[in-house]
Amino acid sequence: MAVDQDGEPVDGAPGPESPVSLTQRMSGWLPGIALVRDYQRSWLSHDLIAGLVLTALLVPQGMAYAELAGLPPVTGLYTTVLALLAYALFGPSRILVLGPDSALGPLIAAALLPLIGAEGDPTRAVALASALALLMGLVCVLAGVAKIGRIAELLSKPVRVGYLNGIALVVVVGQLPKLFGFSTDATGFFDEVRAFVEGVKSDDTVAASLVIGLVSLAVILGFRHWLPKVPGVLVAVVGATLTVVVFDLVAHGVKVVGEVPAGFPTPAIPDVSLSDLKTLAFAAVGMAFVTLADTSALSRSLAAKRGDDVDPNHEIAALGAANIAAGLFQGFPVSASASRTAVAEDTGARTQLTGVVGAAAIVLILVAFNDIVANLPNSTLAAIVIAAALSLFDLATLRWLWQVRRSEFVLSMAALLGVALVGVLEGIVIAILLSLADFVRRAWRPYDAVLGRLPDKHGYHDVDRHTDATQIPGLVIYRFDAPIFFANADFFEESVKASIANRDDPIRRVIVAAEPITDIDTTGADMLADLLGDLELIGTDLVFAELKGPMKDLLVRYELYARIGHERFHPTLGTAIDVYLEESGIDWKDPGPGPR
Repeated sequence: MAVDQDGEPVDGAPGPESPVSLTQRMSGWLPGIALVRDYQRSWLSHDLIAGLVLTALLVPQGMAYAELAGLPPVTGLYTTVLALLAYALFGPSRILVLGPDSALGPLIAAALLPLIGAEGDPTRAVALASALALLMGLVCVLAGVAKIGRIAELLSKPVRVGYLNGIALVVVVGQLPKLFGFSTDATGFFDEVRAFVEGVKSDDTVAASLVIGLVSLAVILGFRHWLPKVPGVLVAVVGATLTVVVFDLVAHGVKVVGEVPAGFPTPAIPDVSLSDLKTLAFAAVGMAFVTLADTSALSRSLAAKRGDDVDPNHEIAALGAANIAAGLFQGFPVSASASRTAVAEDTGARTQLTGVVGAAAIVLILVAFNDIVANLPNSTLAAIVIAAALSLFDLATLRWLWQVRRSEFVLSMAALLGVALVGVLEGIVIAILLSLADFVRRAWRPYDAVLGRLPDKHGYHDVDRHTDATQIPGLVIYRFDAPIFFANADFFEESVKASIANRDDPIRRVIVAAEPITDIDTTGADMLADLLGDLELIGTDLVFAELKGPMKDLLVRYELYARIGHERFHPTLGTAIDVYLEESGIDWKDPGPGPR
């Protein structure tokens, strides 16, 4: 290092890292450091209370969602603890809560079932689920580092709503046997429906379990609707547990969770084979894609409400870190939770210390009070999962889509049926393909119009919508509202030629109102070359108005710019029309108001 005679670094020479700048740099990706540094004492009571209230929701939901994923209930507690702690360190949102999720449960179960079978070893199931969390975490971290955190926006809202509705339907059907007090070995939506019906017909129902489950479900939904600030899940769990103990319902066939293992696992890499990892990789990518959409949307809405600024790429990387942490401690994939975040917000949470308090409370339960949930009935866990699934149903959006855009309603229902008929993992692929297909469909046949002038409106308007619009003799003004690419290139060419053929007067020029054209691929370039040749044969010029600079650059690379001619590109539609009138010598009286 170069220094001057006083030992100070010479200008331009590297000096030692400033402790302040290093801390600030670390705080950028580790907001937990900034939280410790800037924490205000006035926040403490709010975060402590919110954390303890949140724990009452975290414990039963974590266990319920673990069972939904086909895993031992205690793994839901391990997962919850690590997700909360990791996000408190890495997460950019002040109060977002991560943890086991009802929408991910069926995906995890579907990914594990082919590898472990219906009666698989629970230890192997835990190892595979942990590996799945690590893979999903790695996908999310890479997406964040590569700054593609918004990739989940490729999943359109109608398709996403249909997918989640399908997940909700699958979850409810899968939990019905447990709600009724019995179990089945069925896999797949229709097999589960059949097995449930056969179980009920065979009198497998345990009446006490069914009553407890239905009452628990009614309590959860009732408090959610009428007293949303009171944790109905906690009321249902406490009430159901006391009922089992007081009336000794285990002796009457009511199945309970049982005592969970005491203590907390040590970090370890899951022991799975390379072939298992390859099988899980597809599920990890699909689950990451779905989870990114939920987490990003919830994070953005929270940030907007609180006036914060959250980087979606940082958010996704933090989600990945939480999944990796869970995977190292016998956990399974996690996502953001709207319901638990709402509880934290409603109870006055100020920072991520709320999650740290919740994690510490769960660890205390595991270490010193591991028998506290021993008499919690399985039917109440089923009620918790069913209540969560019901919150995934979005019938209001389906009804709105039916009213305003039937094509998107059909897409949403197709995504729902894809999940129910084909499978929850395959349903992800179907949902993504439907979103992309819908985009291609719209760009394949986009809105286009021949434009004319109206006597009482500024600008130029679609002559099909406005039959009184006036067109300039010898001139067609054509608007195309999409990029020109392989799927619509022929449509563009046919539409331009049809606009000429539909006119009685000879057309000297076609002006393309090109401002909406955002791309031209090589197929589009070939089409334009052919169109230029065909128009030259009939003595018609092709002119572009308001074409963006990058599109002109593309035409240069395609060797079309010079062929069209620099003078055939105009900055505005009005300029292009003025040039045409001047060059053609046509005496046309403009009926419209104001300048063109």
